[in-house]
Amino acid sequence: MSRRVLILHGLGGSDFPHWQAHLAADLIKENYVVSFPAFPNRDNPDLNEWKEFLKKELEHFKPDYVVCHSLANVLWFHTCDELDIKLKKLMLVAPVSRNRVVEAASSFYPYPIPNDLKSVEVIMASSTNDPYMSVEEAIGLSSKLNIGNKIMENAGHINAASGFGKLDCATEWLKREEECEINQELSGENV
Repeated sequence: MSRRVLILHGLGGSDFPHWQAHLAADLIKENYVVSFPAFPNRDNPDLNEWKEFLKKELEHFKPDYVVCHSLANVLWFHTCDELDIKLKKLMLVAPVSRNRVVEAASSFYPYPIPNDLKSVEVIMASSTNDPYMSVEEAIGLSSKLNIGNKIMENAGHINAASGFGKLDCATEWLKREEECEINQELSGENV
């Protein structure tokens, strides 16, 4: 059973105490193989540079799961149509608005809405008070992507500045299917 998780940060990175840093540590403790690379020029990113970096990382690491935060969601939207990949799970946390350009990442706009996110299972998490995307926009985006959206009450941008040093629901969601598979194997059921 492969358990390779690629964690992709947004603008400025997701250094400790960000929940993505905690997620990487928690998954490693659970014997997952984790890649949590730092994108080049993370404070002033260039879309083409980040796309090439992501493609190389995907080719090298071959993840089963991908976890995106903020601008990494937009990167995934720009890149996934060019990929020959099928993930087990994709988590999109706190995507940013299509209607407001973040100046430091202006090369990422406008961004597409892909038809195929290249994953068997996808979930999005958004907040009722994210300064980078309104809850109405988040609902609209998840609807266009045809995916579920966990809306978190007053969670800001779901980052360390919003009080998220840990996001246990992310770890639980990634582990959920595997726990079911392990329980089936232990009970003798066919998977």
